[in-house]
Amino acid sequence: MSESLLEVKNLKKYYPINKGFFNKTQGFIKAVDDISFSVNKGETFGLVGESGCGKSTTGRSLLRLIEPTAGEVWFEGQDITKLSMEEMRRRRREMQIVFQDPFSSLDPRNTVQRILEEPMIVHGVGDAKQRRAAVERLADVVGLAKAHLQRYPHQFSGGQRQRIGIARALALQPKLIIADEPVSALDVSIQSQVINLMQDLQREFGLTYIFIAHDLSVVKHICDRVAVMYLGRIVEVTDKYKLYDEPQHPYTQALLSAVPEPDPDIRKERVILQGEVPSPANAPVGCAFNTRCPRVMDVCRNVRPPLLETGAGHLTACHLYDGEADVRLA
Repeated sequence: MSESLLEVKNLKKYYPINKGFFNKTQGFIKAVDDISFSVNKGETFGLVGESGCGKSTTGRSLLRLIEPTAGEVWFEGQDITKLSMEEMRRRRREMQIVFQDPFSSLDPRNTVQRILEEPMIVHGVGDAKQRRAAVERLADVVGLAKAHLQRYPHQFSGGQRQRIGIARALALQPKLIIADEPVSALDVSIQSQVINLMQDLQREFGLTYIFIAHDLSVVKHICDRVAVMYLGRIVEVTDKYKLYDEPQHPYTQALLSAVPEPDPDIRKERVILQGEVPSPANAPVGCAFNTRCPRVMDVCRNVRPPLLETGAGHLTACHLYDGEADVRLA
């Protein structure tokens, strides 16, 4: 059994909807709606789903960049949601993030040297000479030349900027890195370079990744296990091979049917979902997917399905598997 590094229990992030003259709360946008999962040391755990499903909000809530509404986040046996801001700041040395946009996530007024050195200054790591040496090592590790350190972010390509972002995340030698769609803003040819770099760094430094993405082909390449999110909820969790070969949840099946095949001779049946994704401010009662599911039942409209084990290491939140129905997906 792999040792767990991160345990997430019943995590919620609700945003209040305030209306009227007195600005009273009329409801909530349920961006993350009661999710639980665990991440093992040394693995890459994927979070996938459509835009707006709560992937990025989950990642930022884990680091308390935004405060969760409820739930627990256990990192190395400590619930970090109970920490003071000063204690959390020290804990973040071991938990870092790589942001989606390499253009806006770097300070345009600072050189690369300053950008990579700043986390060390904030956390009191080494003296000036030691920090300069550490920055040069970081640049070398991510494939940047020493001459690049005196340049500014606008002087680099998108791929190079993302390398700077990865180097900044590595500056404090973290154990966990949350990669929030780190390649979605890059050209396809550059995406493969950044993905390969991340895998090399994982092997070299023993890193654990939470990889947030909507590109299922990228997820299949880099992730060990994958959680599929829909409307703020996790609907399926399993390893990548079972997910792609034996998807169980109807939403997962629809997602995978939309992945293009590189071989033009391969034909597969496309699952076309009807309707639009409901608003997280007015989520359906019962299963969140019941308004679009091609196999919806009456129970789906009234009872929220629990995330249950439906096979070895395979979790699914669907009434087709929890004993509420006598049918099974083919």
